[in-house]
Amino acid sequence: MPVSTVHAPKALVTPPPEPLVPVRYVDIGGRGPEDVVTDARGRVLTGVEDGRILRLDGLTDPGPRGPRVELLADTGGRPLGLEPLPDGTLLVCDAVRGLLNVDLTDGRVRVLADSVAGERLRFASNAVALPDGSVHFTVSSRRHPLEHWIGDLVEHTGTGRLLRLAPGAREPEVLLEGLQFANGLAASADGSFLVVAETGAHRLTRYRLTGPGAGRAEPFAADLPGLPDNLWRRGSGGPVWAALAGPRVPALDLLHHAAPAAVRRGAARAARRVPFRPTGMVGLLALDDTGTVLHHLTRRHSRFRMVTSVCETDGHLVLGSLWEHGVAVCAAPPPK
Repeated sequence: MPVSTVHAPKALVTPPPEPLVPVRYVDIGGRGPEDVVTDARGRVLTGVEDGRILRLDGLTDPGPRGPRVELLADTGGRPLGLEPLPDGTLLVCDAVRGLLNVDLTDGRVRVLADSVAGERLRFASNAVALPDGSVHFTVSSRRHPLEHWIGDLVEHTGTGRLLRLAPGAREPEVLLEGLQFANGLAASADGSFLVVAETGAHRLTRYRLTGPGAGRAEPFAADLPGLPDNLWRRGSGGPVWAALAGPRVPALDLLHHAAPAAVRRGAARAARRVPFRPTGMVGLLALDDTGTVLHHLTRRHSRFRMVTSVCETDGHLVLGSLWEHGVAVCAAPPPK
C-alpha cells in the first residue's frame, strides 16, 4: 500500500559555507550530463540529452592527453539517474523509456519497468540497487514530463513517487507517493533506510527499510539552502553528497504556501513559456547518516550552472548539469 510522507519540522544546521574551487571544465560533446557516477575503476559515467551513455576517463589527469570520452550505449530516450551494478551493467532511469538495464560491454538496452498499475512511467529520475536484488527508484512527476520540469516545481503538484522493483518482478510497487518532485536517491551505510531528495520542498526524506519503523517516512534534513537534485555516495563509507541545482526563490516559496492550486497551475503554464536561464549560484552538501551536514560548498558567480549531480574520484569532485555541455572538475574538501 502507498504510504504518504509525514513531515515534522526539522531545521537543518549547516556549517559556514566553504568555497567550491573549480579546477577545469571538460566538454564531453553532448548537452545535459544530468547525473554523474563512478564505476569500480573511478571512471565517470553519465548520460546526455540525445540518449547516449558516456564514460569519461582521465578527468583529473594533468598530462597532455587530456580526458577521454567513450560511447558505451544509446538508450533511445533521455537518460537521467545512473546506478552501476556489481555485474558490470548499469541501471538507468530514462525520462522517456522508464527503468532500464544497460550492458556496458555491448551497449544492449533492456527495459526493466515502464509502467506501474497500468500507468506509464512518465519521469523516472534516480535509482538505487540493494543487496537483496531489489531496485528502488523515484518518479519526479506524474503530471509533467522532463521538458516541463519547471512547471511541476511551480505548480507544486506533489505527484512524485518512490517505487520498488522486486527481484524478477515485471512491475514495480508504490512505496511512497505525494512527494514534491522526487529526485535523488541514496541508501544508508547499513542499508536500513533510503534518503529521497524532494526538490520542490527543499528537503531530504528518510524512508525506513528495516526495524520497527519499516515502511515509514520521516524528515532527514529539511529547509535546505537550495533545490536538492541527485544524491551520490561512494559505497557505504563516505557521506551522502547532494547537488543543489539552484538557490531558494522566496517568491516561489510564497506561491507554494499561500496560493490556491488554480493559481499555481496558471503560474506553471506561464513559467513554461518563459525562456529559462539558471543563476550563477551553485552549491553542494555532504551529509552523514544522521542528517548532519559535514560540508556546504558554494560558488556565487559560477560559469558552470545548474549543478544537478556530483561524484568524487581521484581526490576531486566532478559536477554534472542538466544545462551544460560538459562536466566541471573541482577540488574536494578534506574529509570530516
